Amino acid sequence: MSSSGITLFATRPGFGLPDTSPFVIKTEVQLKMAGLAYERASAIPPQAPNGKLPYIDDHGEVVTDSTFIRAHIERRYAMDLDEGLNLRERAEAWTIERLLEDHLYFAMVWFRWIDPENFERGPAHFADAAPEAERARMRQEMQARKASELHAQGLGRHPPGRIAELGERSIDALALMLGDKSHLLREAVSGVDATAFGVLASVMTPFFDTPLRRAAEAHRNLVAYVARMMRRYYPEHAWQPAQRVEIA
Repeated sequence: MSSSGITLFATRPGFGLPDTSPFVIKTEVQLKMAGLAYERASAIPPQAPNGKLPYIDDHGEVVTDSTFIRAHIERRYAMDLDEGLNLRERAEAWTIERLLEDHLYFAMVWFRWIDPENFERGPAHFADAAPEAERARMRQEMQARKASELHAQGLGRHPPGRIAELGERSIDALALMLGDKSHLLREAVSGVDATAFGVLASVMTPFFDTPLRRAAEAHRNLVAYVARMMRRYYPEHAWQPAQRVEIA
């Protein structure tokens, strides 16, 4: 158990991001929004209780899945990360989260894991610690598992151009919903901003060249939004906006 009482089990910084998983970023930002002390511990998905990261250990209570971690934080520490939002705005927040986590995320994953050049540049290196004779097989298996997941989800059944088209529609919708506000629903930050930040930063990292990244970079408000959130929650992380925009 950590000295703070809460341990966040995460992946690791990489791909130009504070963490390679947008769900870890989401949970870490929500812990910071809540003002809770925590410690990070590196882990890999097979070590997690449900095979996915993040999960937390809060004074001996293990909670998995970023959505349930948030619910646990709000319940145990008597706080509301959506304080000030009305019922309609809370419904909109949930709708935005589903667009991000159940749609745009999977499009991002396809271009990170299945696109050959991006896979070799990024996820293939997850096998670097294995004995050299096993690396090629491990990389093939990792990519095949991800392809199977994407096929089951549905996006993976389409050719790259169609996947990009669908992802770009979600990006355009997010840009329209953000408009000229500082955050997605109001000027003040709320829980959904942690989700949006994690997914959009993962899309926009300059580490990978993808049509989704270019679509997001075309929206000045999204570029400024991600840079603003990065500066607020990861001030130590080097992040350069794709455009030269003023970040309030």
